[in-house]
Amino acid sequence: MVVGCIPEWVDNRILLCRRAIEPRYGLWTLPAGFMENGETVQQGAARETLEEAQARVAVGALYSMFNLPHIDQVYLLFRARLLDLDFGPGDESLEVALFDPAGIPWDALAFPVIAESLRLFLADRENGSVSLRSGTIVRTPGERMRYRTELHEPMEAWS
Repeated sequence: MVVGCIPEWVDNRILLCRRAIEPRYGLWTLPAGFMENGETVQQGAARETLEEAQARVAVGALYSMFNLPHIDQVYLLFRARLLDLDFGPGDESLEVALFDPAGIPWDALAFPVIAESLRLFLADRENGSVSLRSGTIVRTPGERMRYRTELHEPMEAWS
């Protein structure tokens, strides 16, 4: 299981890390990584943010849960508030920076699950209704690696 967070500063900028490791060396991502034994998912998200961005966060509600069956992973991303602006690259990051929505390097994001989570989050935040999102990222066949997202319907839609 991969856990991470969407670290926000008070001005709505989001903290991203540029990867110093493979896969996807040099591309941007949210701080996230594999859980360790003996920790909760929230502790794992906070630890990964500290390790990758040297940033301290208050971890909030779960924002997204995505299945990635093509690589046998599940991603859990939490909302998080940066506690201060004392951050910098950890061992697994080349660079760490805050981005306003217009400045996010969409063409240089490392993983489809990160791009999809950020798109949904920013749209939800713009609409004033941020709630749990879940779905599956499906790899589509072909020469180039392409993906589609199958979102699960919110329960309100079942009525």
